[in-house]
Amino acid sequence: MPRMLDVSDDVRAEIGDEEADRLLAGDNTPGSYDCTSCRTPGDAEQERTSTVLFVGDETAVLAFAHATCLPSQIVAVSEEQLQGAVRSITGEDGEGAADVIPDQAVLGVTSGLVLIEGELRPALVVEPTGPIARPGSTGGGGDDFLPLLIEQGFLPATSLDGVPPGLPGWSVLLAMGQLHAILQPGNNGGSPVAWWQAHHPLQVTEAWRAAANKTQTVLLFAAPSGVIGRQPREDLLRDALDKAAAHGRLVACTMPLAGT
Repeated sequence: MPRMLDVSDDVRAEIGDEEADRLLAGDNTPGSYDCTSCRTPGDAEQERTSTVLFVGDETAVLAFAHATCLPSQIVAVSEEQLQGAVRSITGEDGEGAADVIPDQAVLGVTSGLVLIEGELRPALVVEPTGPIARPGSTGGGGDDFLPLLIEQGFLPATSLDGVPPGLPGWSVLLAMGQLHAILQPGNNGGSPVAWWQAHHPLQVTEAWRAAANKTQTVLLFAAPSGVIGRQPREDLLRDALDKAAAHGRLVACTMPLAGT
């Protein structure tokens, strides 16, 4: 059975056409793998699978993920992270190791309409695929995602009864009806820079876009890894947000809409 593998143009350009074609033919692809995002088993012969290339300063390592968890993409990591992950798998210097998965979290963003104060409002939910460590820390298994956001001005959301306050300098970039980025203030008052940027522009529903254009704002909720999850319906998403808020594991803000 042919493998159900996705190789993005960026990954193909990095690894070369010959290697990409071998992957697609199944020559170098494991039938089963551990997803680099959710860490659960996957099967490239039974379900859509993404190739994810982790690139350090001198080393590149190919990993695999459920296509429902991550698109095929290139993820930049430090050389130290990459070499450490290789050594942890091989128990030596890592030469010849394939399919190594470094512990590198990626921000996942989901769009949905959330009923607040009697009105359906456009919202984005940000949840990392793994714990987020404070820059410069040596790790230790903690998750500093919410504290880091609170330091940036996000406020804890104890309920979804009201619209969260605005966050100066931040905005959501929507162009040609697609979600492109979440922007944060630039250094020293410079131009805004991308805090999160879509690998490929994300489609949003007509209703979501209409609501965003009506209010010219987007609500943004963020929770630690594993708190919200991928919810197939907006009512289930709302339930997950309510539970996260009740347990003190949600921050929120309102951002102006940039673009249309």
